[in-house]
Amino acid sequence: MKKILLSSALISTLLLVGCNSDKKNTVSTTNKVSSKSIATVTTLKDSRDKRDSYAPYNKDNFPKNVYFGDTHLHTAYSTDAGLFGATIGPDEAYRFAKGEVVVSSKGTKTRLERPLDFLVVSDHAENLGLAPMMAEGNPMVLENEWGRKITKLYNEGKLGDAYAMWGGRVTTSNDPFAGNTKMVQDMWNVVVDAAEKHNEPGKFTAFIGFEWTSSPKGSNLHRNIIFRNGGDAAKKVLPFSVYDSENPEDLWVYLDNIKKKAGITAFAIPHGGNLSNGLMFDDVRYGTTTPIDAAYAKNRMEHEPLYEVTQMKGDGEANPKLSPNDEFADFETWDKGSFAAAKEPGMIEKEYAREAYKRGLVYENKFGVNPFKFGQIGSTDSHTGLATTTSDNFYGKISAVEPSERKDRYSEMVTGFLPDPQGRDYALYARHTAASGLAAVWANENTRGDLWDAMKKKEVYATTGTRIRVRVFAGWDFVQNDINRPDFASYGYTNGVPMGSDLNSAPQGKSPKFLIRAFRDADWANLDRIQVIKGWTDAKGDAHERVYDVAVSGHRTIGQDGRCRESVGSTVNEKEAFYDNSIGSPSLQTYWVDPDFKAQQRAFYYVRVLEIPTPRWTTYDAKYYNVERPKDVPVSIQERAYTSPIWYNPKS
Repeated sequence: MKKILLSSALISTLLLVGCNSDKKNTVSTTNKVSSKSIATVTTLKDSRDKRDSYAPYNKDNFPKNVYFGDTHLHTAYSTDAGLFGATIGPDEAYRFAKGEVVVSSKGTKTRLERPLDFLVVSDHAENLGLAPMMAEGNPMVLENEWGRKITKLYNEGKLGDAYAMWGGRVTTSNDPFAGNTKMVQDMWNVVVDAAEKHNEPGKFTAFIGFEWTSSPKGSNLHRNIIFRNGGDAAKKVLPFSVYDSENPEDLWVYLDNIKKKAGITAFAIPHGGNLSNGLMFDDVRYGTTTPIDAAYAKNRMEHEPLYEVTQMKGDGEANPKLSPNDEFADFETWDKGSFAAAKEPGMIEKEYAREAYKRGLVYENKFGVNPFKFGQIGSTDSHTGLATTTSDNFYGKISAVEPSERKDRYSEMVTGFLPDPQGRDYALYARHTAASGLAAVWANENTRGDLWDAMKKKEVYATTGTRIRVRVFAGWDFVQNDINRPDFASYGYTNGVPMGSDLNSAPQGKSPKFLIRAFRDADWANLDRIQVIKGWTDAKGDAHERVYDVAVSGHRTIGQDGRCRESVGSTVNEKEAFYDNSIGSPSLQTYWVDPDFKAQQRAFYYVRVLEIPTPRWTTYDAKYYNVERPKDVPVSIQERAYTSPIWYNPKS
């Protein structure tokens, strides 16, 4: 390229005037050049390009931030929350999530250690706002004989009786206020207005949403619906409830209809598959013996791109009975039954995320579409209006069991209400609930649009309550030293794919290569290890799984089998409810190549990051209130994160 010598004075002049008159992008050589001060430059066009790129991040268009939030919080506007003592409404719930001091339903001043970045108040659609309406003596409730009876029970403090009365209507899809759309609209407006009031683009995102609560025979098929739109559009429609239908496919029709009617873009997030008694990831369409097919798979993945894999009612990533070679699979496990029936053989295989991922590969081999190709998030499912997620600040599943020295803090029944014909005990209690979880979203900005779009793309991960930061890229041409690049994220997006994406058609002789970084929560525990969970289908079409330890803290080593068999240890002091970070590592990173890759085998890979052991919430309670710790729950737990998978698709 031609080089020209220019004086520093001339260069300054050119910079100031911008050389707008130089249509040929060249510089005249007739000017005299000072011998004292010269500079070597390329043509003016090249010099201008360099000046434009000196601030190189202007054109970057990839997620630079991870945002933590809760997509599943209930307030007193959920009848099952209001009838268990919740008084906090949507407005207070958003204020609490933003870091303000809020008085709990039991009168305690509460505050988060750190505010959330986003929140969805997802109150149940079924008789939305009934408890607040009863509390205020709303005429629309009292016009109905059923409404007068339940209001009387509520005002007399007979909340259990009131809940049973209401539950009977819900389980039979018999709406006591059928046809009173004004009642629904009024309460929905309160929910929408609260979200609009607290939504602050760039600072805090308040999504509009609700929960659809299908529970056939007590089995959990619940979904949270998250709107991308704002309040003007949301008020044009009403929430879809189990009174309308308990079939998930009808919910998908509703999502299509509100898009046509009001331009609303929304998706649904299933949760609690471990309480579905085999229905969450079933082989047949709801209520039939008709096998699922390609059309069903496309429809499901269009409307349900994510799955809430961990929350208060147990962890749904894996089960030790399904993954006996995974010593970390037994974490906050709830696998005894649904709300109202014990488990039968063959049910748990259709309830856990890892098993669904494996079966999804089999289906994709069979008819070309994967019905279970979802991203993973966590959330709370708290019914207190308080989005608390860490063990040292756990306000319980419902307001009736807020922190206290009372025994019902541990003994409130959550599942197992109906007697089992075979006499099996499938009851689980408040002490078995987990102080969990969080949704982590990689996005450009903290806005409804950016966060919703990132969730739709599945560039998300779940944590069991702490703010572990995890980033994963997969590609064909990464090398070992790429893990140390200062432009790690930019390089990863340019040369690979992030979590939630597809890696297609392996080049001849190449295996997937992964760049993985994880950082501890700044206010919590060090990291134990990073693991890659792989699932694949063999030549016969059967699905398999394997766990690889890919980075471990301390001086431990990973064996030839891809596993580190040495425990990280524990610093947990049960009596004092204390731990320290003298073990583990603040961060872990690794470059990993799949040693067992076969280009013709369909596969998925997701990352699991484990913290060192920390006290469980029941251990913190025992210390703080000087009460006996329940002995059928562990002293400590290892909090963790689960990323959305990266799927490998062989050449068709």
